[in-house]
Amino acid sequence: MKCILITVLVFFACNVAIGQQTSSYPKITGYVGILHPLVTVTDGDKPHYNFDGSYVVGMPTGINIWKSARIGFSMEFVPLIRAANGTSKMNNFLFHPGALFGLGKGWTLATRAAFETSGRYGVTPVLNKIVKKNAGSSYFVAVPVPARFGNDLPAAVTVGFQFGIIF
Repeated sequence: MKCILITVLVFFACNVAIGQQTSSYPKITGYVGILHPLVTVTDGDKPHYNFDGSYVVGMPTGINIWKSARIGFSMEFVPLIRAANGTSKMNNFLFHPGALFGLGKGWTLATRAAFETSGRYGVTPVLNKIVKKNAGSSYFVAVPVPARFGNDLPAAVTVGFQFGIIF
């Protein structure tokens, strides 16, 4: 009888200990989206709007590594395509690493460094909101505000709109 009691107690103690060690973090997610720059303002120049003589679209793809619900790291890669005068080409490629800050209720602030093949560099704060959460994926919308410098061009700030899916 003692052996049975000890076996049952050990079994329950192991299950309780294993249950307490289970954590959903760190958590790795991937995502893909579509980015539309809306308006760009440069030093001493009038605003330039997307669709005004040309159209630029990006396809951000990335990996997020969440340490907790409040903080994480992200690596994003964005090929940018420019269409003008009846032709299109990949105009630029952006490497976008940064920190993620979970703000709660589906909101995230991404603070990214920016390194472009065009020779430009800068920072991009992005405010992101999950608008529909499913069991294995979530849909999001985001507002990126990139600031770019370098390559003998004036400083520029853009406001964009992004949407996509996290999986």
